[in-house]
Amino acid sequence: MHENNLDGGKPKRHLINNSDDGIDNVGTGLAPVLHPSDQPSPVLHPSPIQANTDLQPFFEGLRQLCIELTDEQLNQFLRYQQELLDWNTRMNLTSITNNEEVLTKHFLDSLSLLMAYDAPLAHVLDIGSGAGFPGLPLKILRPQWHVVLLEATGKKVTFMRHIIETLHLHNVKAVHGRAEELAHKADYRASFDLVTARAVASIPTLLEFATPFTRSGGTMIFPKKGDLTGELARGKRAASQLGARFRDDILVTLPGLDDGRRLLVWEQVSKCPEQYPRSGSLMAKKPLVHERLNKSVVE
Repeated sequence: MHENNLDGGKPKRHLINNSDDGIDNVGTGLAPVLHPSDQPSPVLHPSPIQANTDLQPFFEGLRQLCIELTDEQLNQFLRYQQELLDWNTRMNLTSITNNEEVLTKHFLDSLSLLMAYDAPLAHVLDIGSGAGFPGLPLKILRPQWHVVLLEATGKKVTFMRHIIETLHLHNVKAVHGRAEELAHKADYRASFDLVTARAVASIPTLLEFATPFTRSGGTMIFPKKGDLTGELARGKRAASQLGARFRDDILVTLPGLDDGRRLLVWEQVSKCPEQYPRSGSLMAKKPLVHERLNKSVVE
């Protein structure tokens, strides 16, 4: 298990092995950490597709993550890329329109979560999935996972459902709704092994969205970048109210992603109180940490 980086200081860089080489992923699904010298070098068999220079950073990132795609998975990623850019000409799905950057800043960035969490089986919730990130790339790579993609914008849900059908993916669904409403439904509450949210809100708000969905012992991963010192400190204070604790801060330095990206990893240690999450308007007016500080002053 990773050693916690509890002071919000310099994040750690972790490498994992997702291959079946005798190292098992057990329990909470924490990915085993290997030293670079211990890692096998998976062979990516050359092909005309792989000769495409746009693909080389993507393949290099996969190599660093010790991931080898099947031919079917590679074709699924390329079809996903094609459909995303095609649909983006008619509706605003992404600001990234470069072929290579779709592969790195969307697909590889999504797969970087495997540096923090991997398990043979998992029930995963992706909050604010947008055009499917990180949930759909994770589903392509881990087809045995059960994945729910939660998105409030209807046109993006339509696109994700199109991708699910086009790529013939199973045990994955795109849900049109809001986290603060769905979290109070019994079928979803405390039901997921892994909950993630990418570029949705500040850390305290992300925690209030995510903790009600996460089972006790489950994991939350929030990809972030930039100076997070103050935001992370507020997140740790909010976590104590939500039955969660901060567990890890992992630096991502994959090709095209060496811009200070980090994976903030949290653990649900007890049941989230029933009153959370509050409504979106209330969260905006009274952030969780501020609410707690005000109560402390009164007391």
